[in-house]
Amino acid sequence: MTTPPTVLFICTHNAGRSQLGAHLLAHVAGDRFAATSAGVAPAEAINPAIAATLAELGIDTSAAKPRAVTVDDLATADIVVTMKPGLRVPGPIAGEHVEWAFPDPANWEADGARDLRDAVLAAVTMLAERHAHNPAPMG
Repeated sequence: MTTPPTVLFICTHNAGRSQLGAHLLAHVAGDRFAATSAGVAPAEAINPAIAATLAELGIDTSAAKPRAVTVDDLATADIVVTMKPGLRVPGPIAGEHVEWAFPDPANWEADGARDLRDAVLAAVTMLAERHAHNPAPMG
């Protein structure tokens, strides 16, 4: 496991769920993890509703750009979090694989996206706490 451990969040478009995961992990865990995100079919830009809900927590997403997940990403990440069940990635996952089930916020307004943000925040907080007490990969 690298120091700090790299956590890669993946969703379909890298515009909503995976952006939430990476930004929220960085927010709650600081430099204890290297948080990044990618998508299997990246959008042009981060979802404005997601950016708005992150801004409410003081998180700046202005530099966030959706990008495609690579085989190298999958080979080098210590923890890969797929944000929906059965997400097909372009290669094998070398590290721990965590699979979450969050709805796609593609057409949501900020009011609807807050509950998703809060659910992802709870999940990343638990992930960070679990790895603070058990830094060895599981799975």
